[in-house]
Amino acid sequence: MSGAPIPDVGQSWLKSNSSLAGFEVNSSEQLTTPTPTDINSFYFYKTEQFTVLWVLFTMIVLGNSAVLVALLVSKSRKSRMNFFICQLAIADLAVGLISVSTDIAWRITVAWYAGNVLCKIIRFLQAVVTYSSTYVLVALSIDRYDAITHPMNFSGSWKRARVLVMLAWLLSILFSLPTVFLFEEKQVQSMPQCWIDLQTWQWKVYITLVALVLFVFPALIISACYAVIVRTIWSKSKLLIPVGHIPIRQCDSRGIIPRAKIKTVKMTLVIVFVFVLCWSPYIVFDLLQVYGHIPKTQTNIAIATLIQSLAPLNSAANPVIYCLFSTHLCRNLRKLPPFTWISNCLSLCFPGVQGSGHCLGYGSGDSSGTVTTSLTHSTRRSGSAASLRHTIRLQPALNNTHKVAISVV
Repeated sequence: MSGAPIPDVGQSWLKSNSSLAGFEVNSSEQLTTPTPTDINSFYFYKTEQFTVLWVLFTMIVLGNSAVLVALLVSKSRKSRMNFFICQLAIADLAVGLISVSTDIAWRITVAWYAGNVLCKIIRFLQAVVTYSSTYVLVALSIDRYDAITHPMNFSGSWKRARVLVMLAWLLSILFSLPTVFLFEEKQVQSMPQCWIDLQTWQWKVYITLVALVLFVFPALIISACYAVIVRTIWSKSKLLIPVGHIPIRQCDSRGIIPRAKIKTVKMTLVIVFVFVLCWSPYIVFDLLQVYGHIPKTQTNIAIATLIQSLAPLNSAANPVIYCLFSTHLCRNLRKLPPFTWISNCLSLCFPGVQGSGHCLGYGSGDSSGTVTTSLTHSTRRSGSAASLRHTIRLQPALNNTHKVAISVV
């Protein structure tokens, strides 16, 4: 592909209409006289773009719909983690239904035929679902921080979880309000477009604020939460005191970090990593472009198109992460008719994949072979009570031997 400079119109025209969340706009200086021929001349790899968008749309809608159905039909105890996964799946599903589908529609029509009111509504909804996908993840990270650092206050605190999710959606709506006033239907070369008209300096301020609110600030909050989480886990791991060959560790609700809780932290960390991986190229490229550090060439337009597709990839990847880390969710999915058929096909093609108590090769975490005995001893010294609890856990190992862990509180 040629790297020769091309007119401003191609890139700005494409970006003004095919953005993920309605954030990509034109400055008025670039609002020249594009024609359908101009647009098509810069519409690189049209078939490939449609293929990528349809694959993303299918993955997002089917994946997150399956997660929601699996959570709804689950008869297991409703956990806070499942509550946050449900909210994140709703936000990701909305990204597919509202943002990606609108992008596909524009690439078919290359114009806006829905009127000025729907122009404002659609752009507003695009922004809301994109912000919500980010801020529900922030709420989930804060919840995991609370679970690890304040286990006593955390236990049973559903009200705090609901408040965090409510704040995430309210902030998403608040940050999306400017799109209602900025976007409007305009005639450009006799073609209606859902357009935003800003001066160059206004465009720089706008896209910088969007980058900060959509990515930078959430990433900093999430990073701070996980820095404290890792530090807390590291410090509590030092409480292990070897007694012969038996590890003794503090393990009640005031100091224990259960294995299940650590697993949810790992899952959230992977979700955050994928979020940063998908969004950082998009944000960095836009900032470099708006401040004039990226030349306008055919190659860069093709790169911009590829980078724009990475952001919704985040919403498509999350359901896969849920299934990799949550065997309960995976088993619930296997009970659904479409996934039952897929599971049966896999078991026929790969007999070793699905064994007893496993879900697509992942352990079920079944504790049927675990024997737990607790002995509590209380003493009182100088008017204060101290509780000592010994928990002996007997777990079968792979070589038919047994592992014994004694926990002291």
